[in-house]
Amino acid sequence: MLFCLRNVDHYGVIKKQSFDSRNCPYLDTINRNVLDFDFEKLCSVSLSHINVYACLVCGKYFQGRGLKSHAYTHSVEVDHHVFLNLHTLKFYCLPDNYEVIDSSLDDIKYVLQPTFTKDNIRHLDKTEKLSRAYDGSTYLPGVVGLNNIKANDYCNVILHAFAHVPPMRNYFLREENYQKIKRPPGDILILLSQRFGELMRKMWNPRNFKAHVSPHEMLQAVVLCSKKKFQITEQGDPVEFMSWFLNTLHQALNGGKGRDSSIIYKTFQGAMKIYSRKLPPADVEELEKQALLQSEDYQEVISYSPFLYLTLDIPPAPLFKDELEQNIIPQVPLHTLLSKFDGISEKEYKTYKDSTMKKFELTHLPKYLLLYIKRFTKNIFFVEKNPTIVNFPVKNVDFREYLTKDPEVQKRHKYTTYDLMANIVHEGDPKKGTFRAHILHKGSGKWYEIQDLHVTEILPQMITLSEAYVQIWALRTEDDENSSKTEKNENGDKEDKS
Repeated sequence: MLFCLRNVDHYGVIKKQSFDSRNCPYLDTINRNVLDFDFEKLCSVSLSHINVYACLVCGKYFQGRGLKSHAYTHSVEVDHHVFLNLHTLKFYCLPDNYEVIDSSLDDIKYVLQPTFTKDNIRHLDKTEKLSRAYDGSTYLPGVVGLNNIKANDYCNVILHAFAHVPPMRNYFLREENYQKIKRPPGDILILLSQRFGELMRKMWNPRNFKAHVSPHEMLQAVVLCSKKKFQITEQGDPVEFMSWFLNTLHQALNGGKGRDSSIIYKTFQGAMKIYSRKLPPADVEELEKQALLQSEDYQEVISYSPFLYLTLDIPPAPLFKDELEQNIIPQVPLHTLLSKFDGISEKEYKTYKDSTMKKFELTHLPKYLLLYIKRFTKNIFFVEKNPTIVNFPVKNVDFREYLTKDPEVQKRHKYTTYDLMANIVHEGDPKKGTFRAHILHKGSGKWYEIQDLHVTEILPQMITLSEAYVQIWALRTEDDENSSKTEKNENGDKEDKS
C-alpha cells in the first residue's frame, strides 16, 4: 500500500485524509475507448444493481470494493486499479482502497452523468457547432445514432423525433423537473421518466466519448413498464409505441385530465368536435328505414374529445398498371387527407353491431401536432401496406380551415401555421420493413436522415418522396419569427426594419 508523508502527522499517526491524485500512479492505465455507460448498471458477476463500480481499464462492471468483493478480486487478478462508483460518481484505486480526486477525470464523470444548465438549454437550438468524440469522429449533439440491439428501430425513430421537440426535451434535460415526483410504493413507472431523461441528456451531450448512444437502459424500462408488450427483439409499430409511451409518461409524471397537468399534454394535446349519426341496417325496407331515421337514436350527436395525435386515412391504392406493365405508385396531397377534419367530409365507421357516419373538426390546436398516416390494414390473414406517396410541403401548412367556425375558437387561435420538424418513414414489406427518421436540426436549419447508427444529411425535397408514416409539426408563432430575424441580424444579414 502506498503512503505519503503528508498523510502522517508529527506524532507518526496515519491521518484519515484521502490520497490525492498525485499519489495514484495508475491514472494512465485508464482506457476511455472502452468506457460505455449506456448499459444497465449491473455487476457482470453477481448481476446485482447494488453498489456497482466500473473498471476504467476494461470497462466492465463489478460489485463492491471491500475485501473479497468482485471489484477487489478483479483488481488483484488482472492488475486493473482505477474504478468509478456508478452511483456516487467517486473514483477509487483498488486494492489499496483510497479515493482518487483529480480534475482530469471530470470528463468521465460528465459522460456518465451529463448535466445542462438553463443557459445551456437556451442555446441548443441556436448553435450548429460540431462536437468531437474521444475517437476523433465529429457529431452534432442531438443528431446521434442509436444502437439497434436487434429489432428496436421502431422505438429508436420515436425517441429521435421526441428528442427534437423543445418543450419535452428541455423538461427532461433537467432532472430537477421530475425527480421529486412521488409515485405509489412499488410503482415502476418512475423508471420511464428517469431513463428517458438520461437518454435525452446523453443524446444532447456535447462531450460524448463516441458519436452514438445506446438506448439499452431506456428500452429495458420500456419492456418492464409495458409488461413485455414492447420488445427489443421483435419488430413493433412506432404508432402503438408512441401512443403507449406518451400516455404512460403522462401518468408517470402524475398527469391528470387537464391540458396543463403534464409536459406531455401541454405539448401535444389537442381537442376535436365529433358529429355522429347512426345508419339504419342495410337489409331493412325503405318505410322502416325512414321511420328509424326519425327516431331519437338515429339523430346526430355532438361530442368533444381530446387527442394526442390525428389519424389520417390514405385512399385505397388503384390497381391500374401503366404501358410498361409496372405498378403505378399513386400520390395524394396532405391537404386531401386533412379534409377529414373540415367538419363537412363524412366517413362510415363499422362495428360488428352497427354503422355510424362521423365527421370531425378541430377545437384546439396543440403547439406540436402529431400526424399518423395510416398505411397498414390488418385482417385475420395478413397485414397489407398502402404504398401511396403523401405530398406535403415542409413549411407553412395552415390548419385554420380545420378549426371549427365558432368565433371564440377562431379568436383563441392567433397562429395556425405549422412547419414540419420530424418525419418517420417505413420502407419495405409490412412485416420485414425498417423504419428511419428525418429530423430537422433547428440550430443548423439542416435536415438529417437517421437509421439506427447511420446519420446523413438530406435535402428537404427528398423527404417528401418518402413513405411518411408519423410526422411532428411545430406551430409557428411570433416568437419564432422574431428569433429567426434576430438570428439573421446576429449573422450579419441586413436588419429587418419593419
